[in-house]
Amino acid sequence: MTESAQSLGIAMVGHAFMGAVHSHAWRNVHRFFDVPLTPRMVVLGGRDEQRAKEAADRFGWAAVETDWRELVRRDDVDLVDICTPGDTHAEIAIAALEAGKHVLCEKPLANTVAEAERMAEAAARAEARGVRSMVAFNYRRVPALSLARQLVAEGRLGELRHVRAVYLQDWLSDATAPMTWRLRKEQAGSGALGDIGAHIVDAAQFVTGEHITGVSGFVETFVPHRRGADGADEDVTVDDCAVFTGRLSSGAVATFEATRYALGRKNAMRIEVNGSRGSLAFDFESMNELWFYDGDEPGETAGFHRIVATEPQHPYVGAWWPPGHGLGYEHTFTHEIADLLRAIGEGTSPQPGFADGLRVQRVLAAVERSAAEGARWTQVDDMK
Repeated sequence: MTESAQSLGIAMVGHAFMGAVHSHAWRNVHRFFDVPLTPRMVVLGGRDEQRAKEAADRFGWAAVETDWRELVRRDDVDLVDICTPGDTHAEIAIAALEAGKHVLCEKPLANTVAEAERMAEAAARAEARGVRSMVAFNYRRVPALSLARQLVAEGRLGELRHVRAVYLQDWLSDATAPMTWRLRKEQAGSGALGDIGAHIVDAAQFVTGEHITGVSGFVETFVPHRRGADGADEDVTVDDCAVFTGRLSSGAVATFEATRYALGRKNAMRIEVNGSRGSLAFDFESMNELWFYDGDEPGETAGFHRIVATEPQHPYVGAWWPPGHGLGYEHTFTHEIADLLRAIGEGTSPQPGFADGLRVQRVLAAVERSAAEGARWTQVDDMK
């Protein structure tokens, strides 16, 4: 390890959408947040050398590697950031952890529960040696959603009764759109369920502080074939949408919807939590706002009120702009990396860890099993 009190050598594998936004965060985090370690953007990994070099020049990485194994072996690398499709997460993450590198891994943690279990076990072994790992569930770092977690933890909602969580996108609605790796089970693991459903599963568990213990659901594929790169039709082997009910560890009930076929919804990640004393509601398409209903208010003044989560006392916001100057999607990744750097510097366990990623993976697997068995009620703890 080359880690010092001042810097941390970063390697990132993958340079598409997630690679771009992660690069932005690594490049800027120490300029806005007081973090104990300054990231050095040492090397970018990509299979195509020319494309990797172009991305490295654009995003600010010092070098490139076309073999992730060589990237992991480098002495100037202290942390490996994994921004690749799900079928590669387990192999890269386990190798990096065993090499003594900290790991940040995009969600979902893996494509299967078995892979996620091996990753969580490797993370636990590595943590005993001071090597840290974290899953990139960036929506936890939306200031308004972090504020929602605080309100629940403070008891402002009372006894939780009902959670509603949806994630609606429309980028696959065109049946003539070409095939993509996200529609192949061997690469993506699942479709809308794992891609965006994983986010609302984690968000529901994060905001409530509880676990999903059982589910009943179904999935649907609306367009079974799409045109591949060679011009031939290719089978779509993942779901296009998933709908399921669940029960939380307290006994509260929950409903979940994830689809990439909701025309007009670009990135509508929404969550509503209802309790005995109050309710809250959040929609990422208005990401700087949280709606809160205080059931202790007298009837003549009671009602949902809008909290604009841009005050310096709101989570993360004090590092940015004056009140009312909203934050964007990219800021959530900067917050995520700031938290990771603090945990590494302080020698604590970053959250969410690989065990949290495994817990989400078990929920996703339980939904798939339930759907395969006619929406049968399925206990999450039974999923292996």
